Amino acid sequence: MNVVVTGAAGYIGGQVALQLRDAGHSVTGIDRRPLPRHLQGTMSFVQADFDSDESYRRLLDVQPEAIVHCAGTSLVGPSIKHPSDYYHNNVVKTLNLLNIMMSAIPRARFIFSSSAAVYGEPIMTPCHEVDPREPISPYGESKLMVEQILESYHRAYGLDYVAFRYFNACGADSRAKHGQEPGATNIIARVLESIRDNQDFVLNGIDYPTPDGTCVRDYVHVEDIARAHVMALNQSVTAGVYNLGSNTGTSNREIIDAAQQVTGDAVMIRLGENRAGDPPILTASAAKFGLVAGEWKHHDLDHMIRHAWAWYNV
Repeated sequence: MNVVVTGAAGYIGGQVALQLRDAGHSVTGIDRRPLPRHLQGTMSFVQADFDSDESYRRLLDVQPEAIVHCAGTSLVGPSIKHPSDYYHNNVVKTLNLLNIMMSAIPRARFIFSSSAAVYGEPIMTPCHEVDPREPISPYGESKLMVEQILESYHRAYGLDYVAFRYFNACGADSRAKHGQEPGATNIIARVLESIRDNQDFVLNGIDYPTPDGTCVRDYVHVEDIARAHVMALNQSVTAGVYNLGSNTGTSNREIIDAAQQVTGDAVMIRLGENRAGDPPILTASAAKFGLVAGEWKHHDLDHMIRHAWAWYNV
């Protein structure tokens, strides 16, 4: 297939592009940031905002069978301070892209990067797709708004879409071809960078209502997330929303312990304040996606940390 990936210079978008290429698809990447050197040659690339005339011209030239929409603004904390950026970048621009798509390539499949943030503070875990969506940050609200737009366009115009709710993407390409940029906010990246740079790691909050007082999250290897996107090109994955999680919760302290075991180095911990918009526990059931796509998770926490550590030491 011809596939367009927005946000292709980023962490998840870049990994998706790599796996699409390895699966034999033709990939066109779009990102307003330059393509990292290690991804050059893996795709045709347009350096532009996905909501721009230049990007839309390329979209019309390529006539893709699918668009994987990974571009957007993606941090919970900053969204609380600067909500306008999130509603504009994540909602308004995505709506513009959808309208262009429906007029020019209405049969293309739209694969959207949503987020676990749509659940807010869940009433129970693991989360299922039918559970209440009550986001507690503008970031989560922006993702939920796009999900609602996709469903209404599906009903009214026949839009073929898949929305993936990510639960804490982490790790790096197992061949060390791609990983997170320096200064990433994912806790595994932050812990490993603190070890590599011999700096303190700031542990945000130790008084959450969890077994060890730190936040519990569901971590998924970035390769597994990318694999799910490739599988979603198949029409056996019916239109709708799917969780991408592991059904397993790991606390921040457990992440620290695992990182120390993998690297053989101690983490110097400095306690910080609880982060605004962070629920104590957030895990997911991905059974719905597994039923339509089959096995897609190949990596456990040890792989996530080992692959990320290898990437930081390339």
